Amino acid sequence: MIRGDFIVFEGIDGSGTTTQAAAIGKKFSEIGLPAHVTQEPSSGPVGSVIRQILTGRLMVRAAEALMKPTWRSMALLFAADREDHLQSEMMPNLEEGVNIVCDRYVYSSVIYQSLSTGYEGAEEWIKEINRFAREPDLVIYLRVDPEEALRRRIERDRKAELFDDPEFQQQLAEKYEKLSQMFPGTPIVTVDANRSPEEVTKACWAEVEALRAKGAPV
Repeated sequence: MIRGDFIVFEGIDGSGTTTQAAAIGKKFSEIGLPAHVTQEPSSGPVGSVIRQILTGRLMVRAAEALMKPTWRSMALLFAADREDHLQSEMMPNLEEGVNIVCDRYVYSSVIYQSLSTGYEGAEEWIKEINRFAREPDLVIYLRVDPEEALRRRIERDRKAELFDDPEFQQQLAEKYEKLSQMFPGTPIVTVDANRSPEEVTKACWAEVEALRAKGAPV
């Protein structure tokens, strides 16, 4: 059975993961190959809850006050959303030969949530609750200067989200530089995302073509 390729985009907020996922999905279509572009949190039931938490629309009650869910709750929600996303959307498409291009995946969960808590064992625990998640065929890390990413986020003029603090984004950028060390054996490539969207798309597509040239399932 011919199955599709599973490609993931990663990077700090403002690196262009959403833009490039859409662009690569379009490139697949242009050469006559089916592609499905998706994202995490997903648009499914658990993903919808996560998005409300990230934008501050949903809080939990603790004693007499409302507060954000704990990092453990958030990590479990992301893992549950990922399992639902895989089983209901991504795997059925891959098995039908459709290429999946996903804006964020396990790697965002591990990096963002382990940093947000400061708990030394968080990284390994988050990896463990996601250990059944299917590994992508290619992870493209979009490396961007935090200052450039901040400029892009300001230009987007969207409502601030839970992880938007500039200092935290700097820490994220430093953590992303260790992505290959954190996930040895995972096919991760780095693309300079400080350039124009068109130049970044060209570089990303070259990585996809290299994957296909190796004889990866398509």
